[in-house]
Amino acid sequence: MSTASKSVVTKLVDRVFPRMPDFYGMMNDQCDLLVTAMAEFVDYMRTGDPDIGQNIAHVLEKQGDDLKHRNMQSLNTAFATPMDREELFRAIEGIDHILNYAKTTIRLMDTLDVKPDNYTLEMAIHLQNGVEALQAGFHKIATAPAEAEVDTQVVRKAERQIEKTYRKALTELLAADAHHAKLNEQNAATASDALRCMTDILKRREIYRHLSNGGDRLAHAGQTLHDIIVKIA
Repeated sequence: MSTASKSVVTKLVDRVFPRMPDFYGMMNDQCDLLVTAMAEFVDYMRTGDPDIGQNIAHVLEKQGDDLKHRNMQSLNTAFATPMDREELFRAIEGIDHILNYAKTTIRLMDTLDVKPDNYTLEMAIHLQNGVEALQAGFHKIATAPAEAEVDTQVVRKAERQIEKTYRKALTELLAADAHHAKLNEQNAATASDALRCMTDILKRREIYRHLSNGGDRLAHAGQTLHDIIVKIA
């Protein structure tokens, strides 16, 4: 068969049976960007540098949205997929949700004028560890899916560590509130001081809660990875 004839046949076959998009590579792109964003997220919680926060909230999050849109468009138009469309949809959404939580945490901290502390840093580090495990797992499912199960366990552990830190942070906040209330009863603090203390506690609690919810999104993405492994390994 001549080269021209092969070209015609190839075009005809591609039109009737379009090539399957590289969904594994697409999800890897999302995971790689997420790992980059989480590294900066940790730096933000360590330094409080507003430039880092702005880069996450405006530049990296926008790149994440673009990747999600590209992947969803490919999913919606694909003739065939390497796994259930539902699993692909959950994976694309789940990875993006984690990056969104990093963005919204920074914006919430800016809105409430709350600075990073040791607890926000600790939760961010656990989130970073989980995201790196998620990246490792998704990179394996195309060639060695069974080996990715260990990564899902690391993701679950990271989520548990985030929740543990969250409870520890809340305990300290409540202890500080009780201590301040006692001082107030002894007239050692003014009414304005008491109100300011309570406001600060409520604002910081909201940040801790938001980071805990980010850990939940990490766990959901890890569960999706586990479900994919079960079906294709």
